[in-house]
Amino acid sequence: MAGAAAAAPAPEIRRLVVGPFVQNVFLAFCGRTREGIVVDPGFEPERTIRLVAEERVRVLEVIATHGHIDHCWGAVPICRETRAPFRMHPGDGYWLEALERQAAMFGLEPAPGRPAIDRPLADGDEVRFGECVLRVIHTPGHTPGSVCLHDGTRTLFTGDLLFQGSVGRTDFPGGDTATLVKSIRERVFALDPATLVLPGHGPDTTVGEERRTNPFVGDGAGPLAGGGAVEGPM
Repeated sequence: MAGAAAAAPAPEIRRLVVGPFVQNVFLAFCGRTREGIVVDPGFEPERTIRLVAEERVRVLEVIATHGHIDHCWGAVPICRETRAPFRMHPGDGYWLEALERQAAMFGLEPAPGRPAIDRPLADGDEVRFGECVLRVIHTPGHTPGSVCLHDGTRTLFTGDLLFQGSVGRTDFPGGDTATLVKSIRERVFALDPATLVLPGHGPDTTVGEERRTNPFVGDGAGPLAGGGAVEGPM
């Protein structure tokens, strides 16, 4: 009798902390083939481009977990340099259309181009690079098109959905507190407690730690009081 298929290997991961919002950009790649992806192409894109070259990675896709400016400001130059398509959930397309207004709102330099969604992301999609596979989990709440990326066993990229001891803010257009809490409790907290959480800002945590201790959505937080916006990091 044939044994069960082996799980896909975990990707190797490199992180850069960039820009005025102190945002995490991730380069995830297969250690054997050096194929990979960029997750959340934020500010200082030249640093991401340099990291890709230093690690000798062939980038197959550039992915934004959502459409806020700090997670896609550098998408155009990174996609141009790597010749990789830009991917995002279409539910956040209106944020890309408002990229210039987002920059003006925060007094920031305009982005070096507005990216187009070359290939939309959808819940359940698989993102493959080399021998690695990430599954797309649609987790609205911070924004309507927010997604997480899960490698199936060990690692979860959460964007601005969930942080160490905090959650994404919901007071921007399209944010919804009840939806965010539902996404975390039903989609993220259903994963293995040992799963490493790689958020869009701040340090790593685990699913189990946040379920135990997160004051907004953890087991001790109780039911959500209706209607209130959560004001976490950008």
